[in-house]
Amino acid sequence: MRGAGGTNGGELSFLIGLAMMVAGFYLLLSSIVISSSFGFGMRLYGIGAYGITSGMLMIPFIFGVIFIFYDSKKYIGWLLCAGTIVALIVGVLARSQFTFARMSAFDLLLILILSFGGLGLFVRSLRSNPL
Repeated sequence: MRGAGGTNGGELSFLIGLAMMVAGFYLLLSSIVISSSFGFGMRLYGIGAYGITSGMLMIPFIFGVIFIFYDSKKYIGWLLCAGTIVALIVGVLARSQFTFARMSAFDLLLILILSFGGLGLFVRSLRSNPL
């Protein structure tokens, strides 16, 4: 019988490793706090004293919506809307700050052991075990 990854054996370490990885990476991602200082007057892109604010990005978006509702077959409206949405997403992500929540050393060690120990078991289960 073929096991995990088409190799002989490894089903138990596959399942245990997968469960440890899921639990560890869940705990890791749930301990990250994301904050952003995004607003319509916030400068997203700038050179020197001048810049483009997120409110200014709404102007090409509005024209894109007008073009789409006037004639949806013209690509300029779709291009304006898609470009504006991409610029807003990139601007928000660039202004986001990722920090870890306050945790003890035990919590951090538990997260790291679950995440990367599970990854090790998972990868080990995919190689062939001579019986």
